[in-house]
Amino acid sequence: MVRSRQRSHLPRNLVIAVLVLVALYAAAGFLLLPWWLKRTLPEQFEQQMGWQATVEDIRSNPFALTLEIRNLSAVDGDDKKVLGFDDLFVNLGFFQFFKGIVGFQEIRLDEPYFRLDLLKGNNVNVARDWQQSHPAPAEPAQPASSSGGPPRLFFQKLAINGGEMLFRDLSGEKPAEFEVRPLSLALNDLATWPREDGDSNYYLLAALGSQTIEWQGDLTVTPVASSGRLRIADVSYQTLSHFLAPYLPYDLRGGSVTVSSDYQLSVGDSVHLATSNGELSLKDLAVALDASADKPQLLTGQIGVDQIGFDLDAREAKVGKVTITNLDLGVRRDADGQINWLAPLSQSEGASQTSTGDTASSGSGRPFRWSITGIDVSESNIRWRDEVPPEGVDLALQGISLSTSPLTDNLEEPVRYSLKASLASGGNLSLDGQVTPAPFTLEAAVSGSDVSLNAFEPYVRQGANLAIASGDLSLDGNLDLDAQQQPLTGTFSGTAEVSKLSVSLPDSKDRLLSWQSLRLAPIEYNVSPARLEIGTVTLVQPVANVVRGTDAIHNVERIPVTASSPAADTTETPSGSGDSGPGLIFRIGEVQVDNGSVAYTDRTLDPAFTTSLDELNGSVTGISNIPPQQGKVALKGRIGQVGQVDFDGTLGTLGTDDTTKVTLKADNLSLPALSPYFGRYLGYAVDSGKLNLNLDYNIAGPRIDASNEVIMDRLALGRTVASDQAVKAPVKLGLALLRDRKGVIEVDLPISGDLSNPDFSVGQVVMRAFVNLLVKAAASPFSMLGSIADMAGFSGEELGQVGFVPGSIELADGESKKLAALGSALQQRPDLLLNIRGSVAPEADGLALLRDKLTNGGQKNITEEQWKQAREAYLKGERSLPPEALNNLARDRGLAVRKVLRDTQDVPEDQLFLLDPAQDAGVNGSGAVVVPFRLDVR
Repeated sequence: MVRSRQRSHLPRNLVIAVLVLVALYAAAGFLLLPWWLKRTLPEQFEQQMGWQATVEDIRSNPFALTLEIRNLSAVDGDDKKVLGFDDLFVNLGFFQFFKGIVGFQEIRLDEPYFRLDLLKGNNVNVARDWQQSHPAPAEPAQPASSSGGPPRLFFQKLAINGGEMLFRDLSGEKPAEFEVRPLSLALNDLATWPREDGDSNYYLLAALGSQTIEWQGDLTVTPVASSGRLRIADVSYQTLSHFLAPYLPYDLRGGSVTVSSDYQLSVGDSVHLATSNGELSLKDLAVALDASADKPQLLTGQIGVDQIGFDLDAREAKVGKVTITNLDLGVRRDADGQINWLAPLSQSEGASQTSTGDTASSGSGRPFRWSITGIDVSESNIRWRDEVPPEGVDLALQGISLSTSPLTDNLEEPVRYSLKASLASGGNLSLDGQVTPAPFTLEAAVSGSDVSLNAFEPYVRQGANLAIASGDLSLDGNLDLDAQQQPLTGTFSGTAEVSKLSVSLPDSKDRLLSWQSLRLAPIEYNVSPARLEIGTVTLVQPVANVVRGTDAIHNVERIPVTASSPAADTTETPSGSGDSGPGLIFRIGEVQVDNGSVAYTDRTLDPAFTTSLDELNGSVTGISNIPPQQGKVALKGRIGQVGQVDFDGTLGTLGTDDTTKVTLKADNLSLPALSPYFGRYLGYAVDSGKLNLNLDYNIAGPRIDASNEVIMDRLALGRTVASDQAVKAPVKLGLALLRDRKGVIEVDLPISGDLSNPDFSVGQVVMRAFVNLLVKAAASPFSMLGSIADMAGFSGEELGQVGFVPGSIELADGESKKLAALGSALQQRPDLLLNIRGSVAPEADGLALLRDKLTNGGQKNITEEQWKQAREAYLKGERSLPPEALNNLARDRGLAVRKVLRDTQDVPEDQLFLLDPAQDAGVNGSGAVVVPFRLDVR
């Protein structure tokens, strides 16, 4: 009986014991654990981090193995919230404990909050607070021994719902805050040991305003491996600018970036990373060179890149098509030649070199390979501002479209391209061909049409003082460049045309040069050695306006830029290099001129001289600076709207001492057109007359030798002109001496000189030669008359006088022939007047008259002793002649000369004038009394 009772209480006691244990377990789980955690958590936050934490409620279910913490909030030492959440729910798996696994069926965190501050010195607030609560020990702690692997943990479901992370960057001068909200995470089936039944999968979503990160895929911990897809969308330029500012030398003003890619990652003994199907989209990018810029210098509509792939093991990156639309880029070159986009890069070059170190030699030693399927640029613009020219240049390429074939790390592989664009100033450009990056070679089919030259005027002004009013350039050809050897070699072959050109000097409104069209075809240009060959140059309706200003400087002399520059000094030939010949070899097969004209104005004259050469047609062939070369000139035109002019001749090699022979023939030119020059140098205007020229020029190097045959028909001088430069000589007499009986003046004016002498002018030399000829004629009229007329062997000095037998009107021997020659000359020059002054030599003529008187007086056989006495008496004044005897003899001699010229030589009476007789004649070596003549002009 006793045993029976004892056995009957055991089950009951066991049940009671179990119930008590369950009650204790329940009490501990439901009551004690929440109470202890609610007390301990704030203490731990205080001890470990120095934070003040509060917890609203903690609940646990020991039977369901769940724990829930509600409304936890922690503030740091600055009394600012640093951590918190609305609800944390943890559910442990019961049966997995028996397998040695700590399993979590669910971990859910609702509305978490975390603040992360980046402090100066690149420290963060969490690390700072931890370090302050855990001072570094005197001796470093020994690392705990490894147990051989991570604990076996399993997370069936891990979720973060609606979280928020506040990131504050306090490290810079301007604090910045970034609020990531919502922050959501879903992680399923994550184990810390290898499993055969599958991988974990995850999904992360975070947003910073409209900026989002979406990350999903599979994950294993042992080994660490992940595959999935990452997408970062609509990251704004403010976010990028803040984080990239230390590394980006420019100022971001706008834009958003979206990037996405599939990936595969594994980490073991080595890291394996591969990405595929990557995409990059950059919208509305705006970049300024620096914060002080008024507006962005770079704008884009969209930049897109597809099919981005990367393989770390293979050291290879692949990029699909790169597309750029609505690019607007402003590029400026300052006065020092610095490109604005390159200046920030050059400033940070030293730092970049220091930080990169030897990255090129790091890695496995295998070359890194890359490829790009192609580049497409459309609807884009580039604005170019060049401040090197003093006036500045503004050019804009619009509507740019560019496409390329694939590009790879094999830089020796050619890349095809096609580029088209238009200039805002007018014109279209296109290039098609291929380029090899290294060594550099370029093949391009170049085409341009209606390119306005006006926009390029500042570049022209650097080498020439020219203002371009209008002009369009068109070209078509092939350009080949090759840098495989130094110096760079290359050729251009094609055609070019400049149409409707009009240029002037910058400070003048008068047109200097214009033409309807200038066509060069074909063109062959070689870069090194420099060689230019042009088949035919066709110049249609060229018009040149040459003006000599009041300062005696021609407008064409103002074209070259004479100011010296450092660049000009570098062009000098190095000492000891020797003469290597011309820097540029050129040949022009033919220059054809169609209806050209040249206007010339000389404003140094009053009135100004103007003339024109128009209807100019013909050609110049064989122009070159390399011997042997023999060119030809054949041009015809009209001068002064009435005269005809012909240019003919041969051209030697330019720049050498080869002889160039050119003849110019001009007929029927109007002499009154030259009236301003006659007025300046002769003091008379020209009323009428015509001019013919026959010029023969030989030029060898700078040396010129020329024959100028000038024929003036019926030149008639008009009014007198006051001029300081007019000759002080009887100009009309000189002209009358040169003019024949038909009214024609024909003279030859040879000149020679050095064309390299800036003071040498062909026109001035010819005019001076003509003036000097007139002065010489007026000063020695009979010498001039003797040189231009057939005087039967008489000199000009002989022609200006006649000899008489002393004491009579009988001409000395041979004097009648002299008067015949003089009469002939007077007949040929009807404007000349001969002034005849009868004259006697008192001694010679007096003695002759005395002897005649003695003889005629009956002393026919006068003895020498008688004549000697009579002569001495006459010379002493003891004996004299009748007072009218000498005067009558002088008068009769004048009458005798006049009679011979009038009656025998048929000289018109109106050309012969008798002057008052004189008694100052001389006696020549033959004993004849010499009576001089004087020429005058009507």
